[in-house]
Amino acid sequence: MRPPRGGAGESGVARSDRRGDGESGVVRPDRRGGGESGGVRPEERRALVFGATGFIGRHLVLALGRAGVRVATATRSGESYRRLAAWLAGHGHHPAPADLRVDFGVPTLTRDDVTAWDDVTEVYNCAGAYRFGMTAEEARRANVDGVRAVVAFAARLPRLRRLVHVSGYRVGGQDPALVPWSDERRRSVYRALGAYEASKVEADAVLQAVADEAGVPWSVVNPSSVIGDSVTGESDQLLGLASSVEEIWRGAMPALPGGARTFVPVVTVDFLARFMTLLPVDESAERGSYWVLDDDTPALPDLLTLVARHYGVKVPRARVPVPLLRRLPRRITKTDPETLTFLSSDRYPTGPANALAARHGLAMPDVTTSLLRWADHLAAHHFGRDRSGRDRAGRDGSGRDRAGATP
Repeated sequence: MRPPRGGAGESGVARSDRRGDGESGVVRPDRRGGGESGGVRPEERRALVFGATGFIGRHLVLALGRAGVRVATATRSGESYRRLAAWLAGHGHHPAPADLRVDFGVPTLTRDDVTAWDDVTEVYNCAGAYRFGMTAEEARRANVDGVRAVVAFAARLPRLRRLVHVSGYRVGGQDPALVPWSDERRRSVYRALGAYEASKVEADAVLQAVADEAGVPWSVVNPSSVIGDSVTGESDQLLGLASSVEEIWRGAMPALPGGARTFVPVVTVDFLARFMTLLPVDESAERGSYWVLDDDTPALPDLLTLVARHYGVKVPRARVPVPLLRRLPRRITKTDPETLTFLSSDRYPTGPANALAARHGLAMPDVTTSLLRWADHLAAHHFGRDRSGRDRAGRDGSGRDRAGATP
């Protein structure tokens, strides 16, 4: 029984100041007085996307292109750029984006001529390491030092309107006044949360602090579990909630985790990407942190039951309360204990994000339809495995198709 491990851009820090009526939370005032810009034409925008080869990054490039924005991508190698360009072309993005070769081991982030990017008006940071089992040093190098490098790069761009950073719904809203963290605080947070989660918490605070110090205008998005495209269901993100869906599909989940209030919210990747494209052209979004998720997401047991019935498989009858689940040994839960913090009844301050989306005419897709399309896509593609039942790493697994998913 593997509880969901979160989605892209997530972490597992529980903070009481996230709960509320949907209008509270950390949303900092616009220094320039607020309101939509209204006068920025798409052809005047040029975006640079860090982490463009990732799940969110690729769909963000598509959304920017569809909005008429010129897009460049920051990639680590020619091979990764070619794979990205091929994927984008297969999804109708033409021509291929300009490419900036980056090296996070270089102080300037790139060996290219930085002046070639002087016309960039918006930078999106979707980069970072999303995995468990890292050392604190590995996690900080990827998620904290990486943020510092992106901010320093953005600070050199003369036409920059906004830096948009992807944080997470369980880590957003950190206090930048505490940066730099003391050694004692860092040891305490990393010991309590684990390297991945703690590095995302620290990165959220560092982003705000160093961007303000450098005079870089910023916006932060705090997405929940990111699921597939609302129309096609497409997703290759197999961590997090997808692992629980796979257990349901395979009939390998003996009991449903959580109870009637266990809330693991979702958002479709296309809605998130379109939301992110709005931030640089909305002046009221400067220095704002936005929780982007669907408040109508069913409670976790109900969500998994919905998927099981759609697949035509047996619904687990037993339920395991969260307090008991957290006491079970890892050999039974088959998951990293760090991930259990996602099993929470917390609600999040989505009001500002919902208001911004409504102001720009962006509507949240129906969550039930989106969940089932995503579940179908995952099953149709064997959860990343080929038809022999082997995943990309060659591990064995059942390849049996289920009802409701077309192979």
